[in-house]
Parts: sequence; C-alpha cells; structure tokens
Amino acid sequence: MAESTSHTRPKGGIETTPDGVGSWWVYLAVAVGGTWVFWLAAIALGVSFDSAAGLVLLLVGLAVPGVSGIVFVYLVYDERGRADFWNRVINSRRIGLRWLVVILLVPLSVGVLAGVADLLLGGTGPVWGEGVTEFGVNPLAILPALFFATLPPILEELGWRGYALDRLQLKWSALSASVVLGVVWSLWHLPLFFIEGSYQHDAVGFATTGFWLFMAGIVALSFAFTWIYNNTERSILGIIIFHGWVNFTAEIIVVPDIPYYALWFVLAGAIVAIWGAETMTNAPEVPHPPLPSNP
Repeated sequence: MAESTSHTRPKGGIETTPDGVGSWWVYLAVAVGGTWVFWLAAIALGVSFDSAAGLVLLLVGLAVPGVSGIVFVYLVYDERGRADFWNRVINSRRIGLRWLVVILLVPLSVGVLAGVADLLLGGTGPVWGEGVTEFGVNPLAILPALFFATLPPILEELGWRGYALDRLQLKWSALSASVVLGVVWSLWHLPLFFIEGSYQHDAVGFATTGFWLFMAGIVALSFAFTWIYNNTERSILGIIIFHGWVNFTAEIIVVPDIPYYALWFVLAGAIVAIWGAETMTNAPEVPHPPLPSNP
C-alpha cells in the first residue's frame, strides 16, 4: 500500500493506520483549505459568480474535494483499493432497487411533507421553483436546477463520502463520523455567503435565521448520507444520485426553511434510533475499504 505509515489488522480484520498522510483530518484540511483558496480569492477580488472569472473560481473550488479525494485514494490505497474506489463510482448494482427507491423518495417526501406542515401551520405551503414556473416560456430556466443536481454532487462526493467517510469510520462510529464530516462540510460552504451570485449570498445571507438553519441542516443531512452510503455497499454513485436529487427537489419544490430542515433532523434521529448509532445499518460493523493485497 502506497502510504508512509504501517498497517495493522485488529480483531475485526479492519484496516487501521496511524495518523499520517491518509488521515481523515489531513484530507479534510486539504479539501477545505484548497476550496477556500479560490473562494476567498473571489471575495478579495470582489468578483461575482455571475462573471466569467467568478464562475471559474466557483468551479475550481467546487472541484477540490473530489480531485483531492482521488489523489488521496491513489496515495493511500494499493491497486485493490483503487479498483474498489472506481467500482463504487460506476457500479449501479451496489445500490439495488430498494435503496434506489429510498434515494428518490426521501428528498421528495421531505420537501412535500415540509410544505404540508407549513400549510397546516398557516403558511403558504409548497410552491413551484422559478425553473418550473418559467419552463413553459423559457425551457432554459430549468438549467440552474439541473446544474446543482449534477455537477456539484459529482465534484464533492468523490471526496466527502468517496474518501473521507471511510477514513472517519475506521476510527469512529457512523454517528460520530457523520457529525464530524457534517460540521466540516457545513463550514466548507462559509465563503459562499460573501460572494455575489451564489445562492448562499443572494437568497440566504450571512448570520440570518436561514444561515443558521442552512449550516445546521447540512449536519443533519450528513446522517442521511452516511445511512445510504453504509447500506449500499459504500456506493459513491448512490450518494451522487442522492445529493443531486436533494438539490433538484429543493430547487423545484420551494418550502420554508424551518419545516424543511426540521424534517431532516427528524430523519437523522429516526435513522439513529432504528438502525443504531454504531453502523446505521442492520450489520454489526460498517462496510470498510478492502485490506491491502499484501499487508
């Protein structure tokens, strides 16, 4: 295995490594720091993401977690681990029909139920997003929703779940790993609140009620991501689909933030209560990366 530190096989036969280049915190520092270099540059230069220069900085920053994830996979794992990584990206059979239904129904149900809850509490209830309402007049209006449903999940999840979650779960429970990754993932978005042309800046705003709900809500979402990941044989493809569908449904079904994020917290609590904090599955251990061929 191409890593500068030695490996051991504890009682469960799970790969462990001392702190080193492959550690979860090293990856997260690189992923967050690398992204922030480009997004803080946008803030310093005063450019908007609506401009050409701003769009380049946005996309390069978005790509850092995924590109870093691939780099760390090749630094840390041998051929067996690398093959496992790409299999998790392209092999749809890991997901299975049952979990594909879960992936598609959960975000849609959260959006619809949040809208119904708001309606029952005297609110306006769910409304169609701008892309949907303008689609008949201008089909291109749906493109922003499609963009957030495709490219960002791919660029992010090759690293967040594709690499970091495995490393976290080598040391900690699924619950603890979800909290750590969720907090880091939340903070990763922070510069976006200061850059014009981003959803966080234009629609949410810094230090508003929506800001705190957004930041906390990402941590709650992390529980659902870990739950799906651990129950689909560590499928990165399944997580990309789930992330994209969460984004897309939030774009096409607009509901108030409070019931929307509250339901993600309810789901997180239900996952832990039903499937357990240790693995969030029915299995006694979470799935792990393959051991090196010649340990």
